[in-house]
Amino acid sequence: MGAGRKLKTHRRRQRWADKAYKKSHLGNEWKKPFAGSSHAKGIVLEKIRIEAKQPNSAIRKCARVQLIKNGKKIAAFVPNDGCLNFMEENCKLFLISDARAMRWVTFLESGSRW
Repeated sequence: MGAGRKLKTHRRRQRWADKAYKKSHLGNEWKKPFAGSSHAKGIVLEKIRIEAKQPNSAIRKCARVQLIKNGKKIAAFVPNDGCLNFMEENCKLFLISDARAMRWVTFLESGSRW
């Protein structure tokens, strides 16, 4: 008799072992650069090249971008051949989160994907 509090606290502690519960309640989504959103705007700081991981041997054309919403700096992939020539430093970009390895894809702010 009178075991309700014990059962309740035990269940509350054991919930954290559930992967889905932990993911939705830890708040890690807000600590990421996009802060839970799928799109963001940013300003180009510099153009960079990133080497691909093994066993590939490519050089990915990227841009170091500072996000307008929170000031975080990320490396964003620039799609298509020769598109790095169209942008300069301090140029505004529209970024889209991506599921691939480079994670963020750039667009010019006008909306055209080169």
